Amino acid sequence: MGRIFKERTAVNEALRLFLENISPLRHAEEVPLEACEGRVLAETIVSGRNVPHYRRAAMDGYAVKALDTTGASPVNPVLLQLSDSVMEGTSLWVHTGAVLPEGADAVVVVEDTVTTGNMVEIRAQVHPGRNVGQVGEDIKKEDLVFEDGHLLRPCDAAVLASLGLERIKVFRKPVVAVIPTGDELISRGKAGEVPPPGMVLETNGLMTILYVEKWGGISRYTGIVPDRPESIKEAIEANLDADMILISGGTSVGKRDHAPEVVESLGKLLVHGVGVSPGKPVALGVIDETPVVCLPGYPVAGLVALYFFVRHGIRKLGSIPEMPELVLKKRLAAKISSKTGYVTFTRVVFEGDMIRPLTGKAGVLSSVAKADGYVLVPENLEGYEAGQEVDVFLIE
Repeated sequence: MGRIFKERTAVNEALRLFLENISPLRHAEEVPLEACEGRVLAETIVSGRNVPHYRRAAMDGYAVKALDTTGASPVNPVLLQLSDSVMEGTSLWVHTGAVLPEGADAVVVVEDTVTTGNMVEIRAQVHPGRNVGQVGEDIKKEDLVFEDGHLLRPCDAAVLASLGLERIKVFRKPVVAVIPTGDELISRGKAGEVPPPGMVLETNGLMTILYVEKWGGISRYTGIVPDRPESIKEAIEANLDADMILISGGTSVGKRDHAPEVVESLGKLLVHGVGVSPGKPVALGVIDETPVVCLPGYPVAGLVALYFFVRHGIRKLGSIPEMPELVLKKRLAAKISSKTGYVTFTRVVFEGDMIRPLTGKAGVLSSVAKADGYVLVPENLEGYEAGQEVDVFLIE
């Protein structure tokens, strides 16, 4: 006899309960700048030097005393002597980035000059500091450059390198164990032949580990675990050293769905059954302070659970700042229907300036691969009408 869900928890409430039971990892490790992109700083960076540390020419041209260019113009050029030093009435050629010679306080760009023999015509007046990079113009010594918790980008690595740094402290990435379950699953290592009826290749695990890595975690794939409570229990206990455990499959209420009950027997089951479609069978729990997510076996439902819960969980574990999502405003080319009481995840494709909803059951993952983005219909609405403007989130 089939079981039923005891209750259905709203998405936002389920996420709140889940994140409440996650503590950020604060362990730091050193990495070279070449590997810092996407990592989170575990230290505050204060500059130990001026950048630049010398006055430099900001353009190709002639270093001069600005006073010597007073009144210079194309019709009234000023003649200066070319020299190895800059004094009153002389100038010196400089390349971009070169040290500004003693005595010079400006650079006349080469386009505003004409050279004849050992004389140069200055055809533009410049003021002191023109085309000159001053000491500390970019960063001054003792400047606060980055605070801890900053998510590092390639441009940030270049700034850190300009300070003379080679390695920095970042927070350790969370280790996420991925446990696929199901007697019907066949390893992709045996993918040479078409599986017999009733058997399928295990692909949810692949999708899951790639999203874990994309969102800032380190994945640990365990291999397929049979639909037996004792086997699931052993797999969980063997991975309690991970920072998060994801169990794929066995989350519904059928006779072979044991994952939530096993989690409850080992720790605390926070939620089983969420108001999201597809994805209702997701379960959230915690075992010995290790957060656990039981992902539905249907691929799209599993993907929804990854987006709604795992992504946020990894970010909290890794102290990764929540970044605003790119949201597009588009009009619907066709109606979207949904059921009240559930946040509905609807896949869509772009059609010019509009979007069209894609149909597809929760087990049809190709509908996600074909989609450009998704629309979330709130739980209090029965859908959106054709022509209505909606928010579109891009599929990562």
